[in-house]
Amino acid sequence: MTKRDEAVQSDAVVRIAAAADLHCAKTSMGQLSPLVVRMVEGADILLLCGDLTDFGSPEEAHILVRELNAVKVPIVAVLGNHDYESSKQDEVRKILLDAGVRVLDGDACEIKGIGFAGVKGFAGGFGRATLGAWGEEIIKRFVQEAMKETMKLEAALARLRMRQRIALLHYAPIQATVEGEPPEIYAFLGCGRLAEPLERYGVTAVFHGHAHRGTPEAKTSGGIPVYNVSLPLLRRHWPDRPPCRILEIPVGSIQEETAPAPSAHTP
Repeated sequence: MTKRDEAVQSDAVVRIAAAADLHCAKTSMGQLSPLVVRMVEGADILLLCGDLTDFGSPEEAHILVRELNAVKVPIVAVLGNHDYESSKQDEVRKILLDAGVRVLDGDACEIKGIGFAGVKGFAGGFGRATLGAWGEEIIKRFVQEAMKETMKLEAALARLRMRQRIALLHYAPIQATVEGEPPEIYAFLGCGRLAEPLERYGVTAVFHGHAHRGTPEAKTSGGIPVYNVSLPLLRRHWPDRPPCRILEIPVGSIQEETAPAPSAHTP
């Protein structure tokens, strides 16, 4: 057996658990802890893809971090639109950061050899229905917000040099994972502009939430797996299983030009 063969055989698998839309409320004390413990059974990392709180209040954030105390693996998160509801998103973010949660907002981090990039994202629609920056000033500002989030995602991905890269969003980057919701609200559930940097940097997989009645998984036009991990969605599709998505990522000592395909399932 060659040294290369020995190195390939020594490849490890990192198990990522992902969920979104916990909507921790003032009445959630003692309710979320058993749930998140089930999510991370056998997992090495927990991803939380926005709407961590219900009304974005610091009180809810403090309850959430107490519920997350039972989790003994690294937690990476992004905020969602509900976390902005009370205009206290900076306080919510700080409470989570002080508790050891890595909250990404155009940032990147590395855990166990895997790179993570995250933003909240924004609305705007998909494909030919994507809203353009034309007309009234308020429409232009709306589109600029979507473009700002896209540029933040691109900047975060640009910082990652490892071959396995995971993107966390709250809003969807493709239409396919919001299908199941009323078509009239597709434009408010995500924006296709977010898919551009994902394709450009060839991420391994993408996780998002927000679309509670969407579709669990699909792919970008370039074949990148996209997983909708909204808690209500996962509970509806797999009521007898922990409401999270598990992604198994091969992480080895030899850095191949093409990363091995991840294996995803719901435990």
